[in-house]
Amino acid sequence: MGTAELASPSLKALCQQPDWQVVSVVTQPDRPKGRNLQLQFSHVKQTAAEANLPVLQPEKARDPAFVAQLQALQPDLIVVAAYGQILPKSILDLPRFGCLNVHTSLLPKFRGAAPIQWAILEDEPVTGVTIMKMDPGLDTGDILTQAETTIQAEDNSQTLHDRLAQIGADLLIKTIPDYVSGKIVARPQPPQGFSYARKISKEDGRLNWTQPARVLWNRVRAFTPWPGAFTFSRGKEKPLMLKVWDAQIEEGSSAVAGSILRADKTGIVVACGQGALRIQQLQKEGGRRLSAQEFLAGHPLQPGEVLG
Repeated sequence: MGTAELASPSLKALCQQPDWQVVSVVTQPDRPKGRNLQLQFSHVKQTAAEANLPVLQPEKARDPAFVAQLQALQPDLIVVAAYGQILPKSILDLPRFGCLNVHTSLLPKFRGAAPIQWAILEDEPVTGVTIMKMDPGLDTGDILTQAETTIQAEDNSQTLHDRLAQIGADLLIKTIPDYVSGKIVARPQPPQGFSYARKISKEDGRLNWTQPARVLWNRVRAFTPWPGAFTFSRGKEKPLMLKVWDAQIEEGSSAVAGSILRADKTGIVVACGQGALRIQQLQKEGGRRLSAQEFLAGHPLQPGEVLG
């Protein structure tokens, strides 16, 4: 059971195991996307189609008719990764080995919808994947296995997502045989050290220049590519939204937070509450992604101008 891109490596890995049979794939219904609002497959449905696997797409996982369909399949185990719905107890109790979840954090840290973004936002040095036996709570089930990875300075949420997706797939394949044979004893999550990674909104990407440069640097990384970190410059008629794709921490000055210290081919250096941020790639609203040098050639920004 999965929907987002994160789940596709796990599905592919399951399909490649000769001793197991994937009897069906469950994903969210096709959703309208793009300017023409055409229905599009989820990433997982596309992966399932490539593997010629049957697909179920209930609007709600707790629909009794869907639960009956699952019961008819008589699954020994259900694997869940980025499915997007809370599963009812009727599904959690259905397989004889229960339901396992591939969760992209080191539980109990960062339970919830956006663990990858929040790990970067919170300046965590490491994160990882947990294979968890699901219970009715939100990412509160017993831990089976975990694997760590260092969050690199060059990481953003996309690169970290891709690495964790593969780590999760590899860990899942290693975990299942030992779990079903009884070699792994599930352990409860510790009562301390848990945190909640709430769902990200578009407004979360707005840069508050009164914050320290490192906080803003993490925000740019955490929200690339979505929803995007952004700020505004003063346009001739109205403020111009600027999406920041890449930035680095710089030495600051006593200038007003948000004021441009320097704008040249090396980047656009903006004063922060502590330190400064050098914007290296950006995009104006309705435009395309450009290097700072390319952007300044058509949209000059002057030292002293204030972003906000």
